[in-house]
Amino acid sequence: MTNETISVDQLSGWLTRFNDLVTEQVSYLTELDSAIGDADHGSNMTRGMSAVVEKIQASPAGTVDELFTGAGMTLVTSVGGASGPLYGTFFLRIGATAGPVGTLDAPGLASALRAGLGGVVARGKAEVGDKTMFDVLAPALDAFDAALAGSSDIPSAARAAYSAAQTGRDATQALLARKGRASYLGERSIGHIDPGAASTSLLFQALAETLGKE
Repeated sequence: MTNETISVDQLSGWLTRFNDLVTEQVSYLTELDSAIGDADHGSNMTRGMSAVVEKIQASPAGTVDELFTGAGMTLVTSVGGASGPLYGTFFLRIGATAGPVGTLDAPGLASALRAGLGGVVARGKAEVGDKTMFDVLAPALDAFDAALAGSSDIPSAARAAYSAAQTGRDATQALLARKGRASYLGERSIGHIDPGAASTSLLFQALAETLGKE
């Protein structure tokens, strides 16, 4: 990778680091989901991402679409609840938009990530303030795009995205859940960070850390 492009190997590293982080934070994600969900978000994410990394290691992808199509299909087929279909759709849309290429430049990466967000919206019908992963994805990608527009390189844009992701994650604590299992709790959902928002923040942490390596 240069500061102007990111390779399929680096993107594979992003998914691998995301797996590391959800594994490290499985108890935290479970705790969050115990408060407002089914207490399975941590186990679902670790199972799904472990399967993704096993696939990457067994058969390394040669192109971006191959990598993310494989990751997306693995999550859709191996993870229950909402997280599998939502994360799976996110990765599938990234792959479809990127196409059969070995590297992505900054506009290409931004476009692919934005398509991933569109997939999440189409699948989950979430909007701003619904207390979902959308409340992290949308501001993170806005920050990513804004950084690139300000002539930042890809690693710097990824750091900006992660910062916005953390802010979005923490902001879900004050929100009333309007989607998913948490919405059944009504006002009792207020005061808890959304577990999907928390794992999505880890996704951007993984991106920033992977691209920040020399």
